[in-house]
Amino acid sequence: MFVGGIALAACVALVVWRERYLRAVTAESARRRPLDANGIVRGGDGFVLNRAGAPAILLLHGAGDTPQTFRYLASALHDRGFHVVAPLLPGHGRTIQDFSTVTADALTAGARTAYQELRDTRDWVGLIGLSMGGALAVQLAANNPDLPALGLLAPYLAMPRRIERFARLAWLWGVILPVVRSGDGISVLDPEERERNLAYGVFTASALRALRTTMRRAVDALPAVTAPTIVVQSRSDNRISVADAEHAFALLGASDKHLEWITGAAHVITVDYGRDRVEAVLAAWMEQRAPGGALSH
Repeated sequence: MFVGGIALAACVALVVWRERYLRAVTAESARRRPLDANGIVRGGDGFVLNRAGAPAILLLHGAGDTPQTFRYLASALHDRGFHVVAPLLPGHGRTIQDFSTVTADALTAGARTAYQELRDTRDWVGLIGLSMGGALAVQLAANNPDLPALGLLAPYLAMPRRIERFARLAWLWGVILPVVRSGDGISVLDPEERERNLAYGVFTASALRALRTTMRRAVDALPAVTAPTIVVQSRSDNRISVADAEHAFALLGASDKHLEWITGAAHVITVDYGRDRVEAVLAAWMEQRAPGGALSH
């Protein structure tokens, strides 16, 4: 009876600690990332840079992040004559509670819907994905062999062994620890851009499982990708090693493919040092494959 009482007290204490911890993390997130009237972090909503009748490009952002990471790239593509769409993916750019319910299936469905909506209204649609968005883009490309051009930016096509083990056990530790902080280092080296970033800054058990599943599905889909593909990767990426990037590139089924290395940036290469190079090579890749070149529209 005495032992049972201790166990019950320990369970109660654990539940109380968990709720306090979650409230503290949620409050810190709300302070750093205030939400608008629609419950979306200010500056992190999806956006469209319209160009009537022009070829279109869909941009898919990374895990825990928002389309804010595409503002520079989107403007560069729009200036080159493209219609640009950057949706906010399910479970992202909102509250920690929203992030705690995200699934790989929901992410895949969100990406697929955004792509199909563009295909329904534009004759030419290119696709660019950053990090997890790159893994989603790989799946879309594998299922749409007529995709005319694909851009993968630091695609999340490998997960460090220790993090993958942690993700597999998320069903267990997630009961006790509702959120965890990333242990992979700094993803944006530019301090000003790091301060502007609207990512959650933490991962929930559900989100980490969703990321692992999305990554695994994408790796399996790599050989089926036939679209002309450019992969842009930093040699200083804190999440994807050079060896893992080269291995994923080798698995890519496209005959027309190119791996472009940059330096000076960490993982989120669209806002970090060297982003001008990222914008230039991506815009050139898309322009060369757009009908007549985007600027003619």
